[in-house]
Amino acid sequence: MAEAKKLRVTQIKSQIGRKYDQGQTLKSLGLGHIGKTHELPDNESVRGMIFKVKHLVEVEEL
Repeated sequence: MAEAKKLRVTQIKSQIGRKYDQGQTLKSLGLGHIGKTHELPDNESVRGMIFKVKHLVEVEEL
């Protein structure tokens, strides 16, 4: 069985001064501080959250 693909998401910019829902999206992704990294499954819901805060995060496929 093939391994499920994962994404490594790293926050590179602050959420201060951004809309409330963008801060909540970062929290849902397991982020919240600059430099924090979290590995997440590669699926549609995670991709949608990343798209919403794409200007605040850096994404790497594993």
